[in-house]
Amino acid sequence: ALPLLPGARAYVSPRPPFYRPLAPELRARRLELGAEHALLLDEAGQVFSWGQGRHGQLGHGTLEAEPEPRLLEALQGLPMAEVAAGGWHSVCVSETGDIYIWGWNESGQLALPTRSLAEDGKTVAREASGLNEGGPSGGEDGAPAPFIALQPFPALLDLPGGADAVKASCGSRHTAVVTRTGELYTWGWGKYGQLGHKDTTSLDRPRRVEYFVDKQLQVRAVSCGLWNTYVCAVERGES
Repeated sequence: ALPLLPGARAYVSPRPPFYRPLAPELRARRLELGAEHALLLDEAGQVFSWGQGRHGQLGHGTLEAEPEPRLLEALQGLPMAEVAAGGWHSVCVSETGDIYIWGWNESGQLALPTRSLAEDGKTVAREASGLNEGGPSGGEDGAPAPFIALQPFPALLDLPGGADAVKASCGSRHTAVVTRTGELYTWGWGKYGQLGHKDTTSLDRPRRVEYFVDKQLQVRAVSCGLWNTYVCAVERGES
């Protein structure tokens, strides 16, 4: 009995938007939506995730789906200030400026070694933790180099120079972070120039966007679309 959309095999529901109350003790501060998952940051700085988990994007250590908001136990006791959901990966920034990242690493969006970039000669194998896939090139001891396809647990990520993060945003397969000093770092899929490094190269490590440094601009905020990146920046010295 539902009306059918013209030219499409889909129906329109005449009911109001689906409403589901949260647990009484859970007070939402921020909600982020990925392609198939959701992240919620509460007032206490705790992170909850739910939805599809087949790419490890929920951070619970499995690839199972979660129908209800589930607390990320791996981050308990670490108050978070920011959350961001990519297509199939997730990022958190703690109140002390640390970055935690997990999920799908197909294009290096986790800043962990990825096979696709190694085969293109655009990455250097290095130690990493998570679900490893042996790569074609080996380490000094001859062992296969580690490549990360999925990271189902939050992994701590260090920016170059030990910079502290304050904001993060995710595109479909790329990640951007603003530091406390107003610099912007991006990595992941770069096919459409969304990383801002004057090329279309993908990266599996954080790289500073030099444009804002050269122009003496301080980055205040970043927002990633699926395949693009928007930045709010001001001249250094402005309040």
